[in-house]
Amino acid sequence: MGIDTERDVEANLQIGPTDQGMVRLFIESGRMEIPMDFDPDEAREIAEEILAAAKAAEQLGRKSR
Repeated sequence: MGIDTERDVEANLQIGPTDQGMVRLFIESGRMEIPMDFDPDEAREIAEEILAAAKAAEQLGRKSR
């Protein structure tokens, strides 16, 4: 299984700052909770990766039409 493998799983994603100056991604699915803390520079890198993936997905969507 890879990132392109479709799955039928529901999850909730919350993003916000912590009281320690970190950025937390909090993922909840069923009984599982995954808190992931990143320093602001790491969070910016993740945001850039998400934007790049969104652009690539848009390009793929245009090609398939």
